[in-house]
Amino acid sequence: MPNHPHRDPELRHRSIYLLPNAFTTAALFAGFYAVVHAMNNRFEMAAIAIFVAMVLDGMDGRVARLTNTTSAFGEQYDSLSDMTSFGVAPALVVYEWMLKDLGRWGMLAAFIYVCGAALRLARFNTNIAVVDKRFFQGLPSPAAAALVAGFVWLVVDNRLQVPHELLAWTTFFITIYAGIAMVTNLPFYSGKSFALGRSVPFWVILVFVAGFIFISSNPPVVLFGLFIVYGLSGWGVWLWRKRRARQLSARG
Repeated sequence: MPNHPHRDPELRHRSIYLLPNAFTTAALFAGFYAVVHAMNNRFEMAAIAIFVAMVLDGMDGRVARLTNTTSAFGEQYDSLSDMTSFGVAPALVVYEWMLKDLGRWGMLAAFIYVCGAALRLARFNTNIAVVDKRFFQGLPSPAAAALVAGFVWLVVDNRLQVPHELLAWTTFFITIYAGIAMVTNLPFYSGKSFALGRSVPFWVILVFVAGFIFISSNPPVVLFGLFIVYGLSGWGVWLWRKRRARQLSARG
């Protein structure tokens, strides 16, 4: 068989596209894994799987940009994976865990969350070229999933002794908030301005190491606390912008 050396660069170039899509597939599997474990009443593993999906989802886009392998297919595949891992999976996990005890109200909360995730992703796909890349428009779906799954992980891991009815309604309001926050116009910091390939001072590395140590001390408590802060940060940015706009208009 004759050799075709001129085809090698093209084949190598195409093979690189497998890398970001492999991360997306792994994130999709983690979401599926969470649903399976929720059906088997292993809610701690289900919540952890959603956090794993969030880490993998954060890596696929950065890997694609670093390797210059972004594509329309990858963007659509990533969006569908996000809908499964951060839309359907968290809703099913939290419904099986607690919301089903509220009957129709629990089903309503889970559906509002799923609908919010779908609308959030659709709006993100259509506005990706016109919004400020420093901020997300509305709470990003991975952060919303972290709020919901983080609360499940927090309660199950620490075996919190809370009256069942109070716990169910707290879960209800957290799920509703996460679903609605995704479709608001609140600005949430995206972190996209942070470039992995850019050199950073030594103290930044120390901060990252300290952060990992801090999270590993008690992952359910720390992660849920961090995402509570992030989930409310959009209101802070919105109020700060509104106040600044008033000050500028007063000066003018």
